[in-house]
Amino acid sequence: QVQLVESGGGLVQAGGSLRLSCADSGIGFSFRTMGWFRQAPGNQRELVATITSGGSTNYADSVKGRFTISRDNAKNTVYLQMNSLKPEDTAVYYCNTRWGPVNYWGQGTQVTVSS
Repeated sequence: QVQLVESGGGLVQAGGSLRLSCADSGIGFSFRTMGWFRQAPGNQRELVATITSGGSTNYADSVKGRFTISRDNAKNTVYLQMNSLKPEDTAVYYCNTRWGPVNYWGQGTQVTVSS
């Protein structure tokens, strides 16, 4: 069983920064790919960034150069550093991982960027 708990969301002005955290309570964290997704009102959930067990990263084109995903295997935590935030980054951000056949999601954390 895996439980994911996100934190760090909030309200920020355009151009500002936020750092999201996702604490993972399951076993095998260091072996699993971790991801951040987001969903804005009326939109489908979309991939923001992923990081593999080996540290390889992948980003959506819309956040490249502004967001950085990282992980701390000693703390079972994955982070999303978000810089130069734009109003279009406003969404609920979800942490994600897969363990075997099961896809796990956190409860989400709201990020609101004001113009």
